[in-house]
Amino acid sequence: MGIVLKQSFQNTIITFIGFTFGAVNTLFLYTNILQPEYYGLVTFILATGAILMPLFAFGAHNTLVKFYSAQEEGSKNAFLTLVIVSPLLVLIPAVGITWAFYDDIAAFLSQKNAIVTDYVWYFFLVGLAMAYFEVFFAWSKVHLKSVFGNFMKEVFARLCITVLLILLYFDSISLAFFFKALVAVYLLRTILMKLYAFSLRRPKLNFSFPKESKVILQYGMLMVLGGSVALILMEIDKFMINQFISIENVAYYGVAVYIATVISVPNRAMNQITYPMTAEYLNQGNLFELENLYKKTSLTSLIASGLLFILIIVNIDDLYLMIPEAYRDGFTIVFIIGMVKVFDSFLGNINAVLYYSKYYKTVLLFGICFALTTILLNLWLIPLLGIEGAALASFIAIFLFNSIKMIFVKLKFGMLPYSNSTLKVFGLLLLLGFLFSYLTLSLHPLLSIALKSIFVLLIYLGVLHRFQISEDVSILIAKLLRRTK
Repeated sequence: MGIVLKQSFQNTIITFIGFTFGAVNTLFLYTNILQPEYYGLVTFILATGAILMPLFAFGAHNTLVKFYSAQEEGSKNAFLTLVIVSPLLVLIPAVGITWAFYDDIAAFLSQKNAIVTDYVWYFFLVGLAMAYFEVFFAWSKVHLKSVFGNFMKEVFARLCITVLLILLYFDSISLAFFFKALVAVYLLRTILMKLYAFSLRRPKLNFSFPKESKVILQYGMLMVLGGSVALILMEIDKFMINQFISIENVAYYGVAVYIATVISVPNRAMNQITYPMTAEYLNQGNLFELENLYKKTSLTSLIASGLLFILIIVNIDDLYLMIPEAYRDGFTIVFIIGMVKVFDSFLGNINAVLYYSKYYKTVLLFGICFALTTILLNLWLIPLLGIEGAALASFIAIFLFNSIKMIFVKLKFGMLPYSNSTLKVFGLLLLLGFLFSYLTLSLHPLLSIALKSIFVLLIYLGVLHRFQISEDVSILIAKLLRRTK
């Protein structure tokens, strides 16, 4: 776990920096600089681009991670060429369809909110940029170099948007230019990621594709479904809110979801390095190391995400005092989505175990069923409950899907993510949540958040270290203590 801990720690720091810029943008700059309908439009553009990403990538990023370690040196250039060109099988027809049916697509997306009409190409370009970014990021991950890519993914775009919002605030740019620059940021990010990936291994175009090209392309097509399922489960709620209620509600919902999404930062950071390792263990048939990695990622992710969940819940009232009043009615959404993120983290690298194993077709079938379930639940609950209905729909669908995945891994691999340490962590989190949820400090919100967070952090880390609940976390705490001394 040495390289995992090292790069996961670096990625966690980078991801937190990125989420800090994101928090400044989401909670303070967007909410005070843009009108809610334009903030909702930004959220809708990025969410729609994310939904399009797996389709446009044609599964190339997953394919690269799964098959790269199994390629002989002589066939790697042909394999990498195939990975680069395969998304064009979708992108070229997509351009033609968008061009030919632009008015129909625009009419469908703007049924409830006319403001969306002029931004269809923005969705396309953001989806394109996100797709090839993931391909080049995967290129670096298979070389076990994930830190730069994680910086570009988590920090670069958010930092650029911070600058754009400040320029917009001082009237240095127009609102129309802001939206064009938003798309340009994602395109530039992809170009920079490509340059870095090629610096690790410059491709030599070789169109004598590998013998197993048919299998590789089939896997890529199936991963289109897999990626779409994952994005539908995470992003379809923002898309569907636009279809039923006014677009400013996308902004209100987006703020609450962003707060809860911070919980997934450690798991996201760890996945950058554990996913290619999982693929390698599966290719080698090394089930002992696979189970060890599965349990350790589960426990470590739960410890980190659980702490963030408690910190958010005990500080949410103070946090809401610092943002505009229109965005404050989101506690229910934060709590529901936060529970989903903790459950996701508890499952560790389970998605890699499933998608890079021979059982990926079965899992994709499950995923498609639950993606359809998510859509149906949103169709029912958004008109009934509004944005809280969207959160509830996501919770039900993701909880059921994650439960099925955990049972499936147990049946096929004989592995479960939890241990006695898992129960200790859950008990500690419940105790801290109960104790500090009733603690109210009559101080400035920032000072109150800081003090409560310090108290929670000291008790939490102290108990973890004192009782050696996680060997990896205890080692990390001990190293930090030595450096502090």
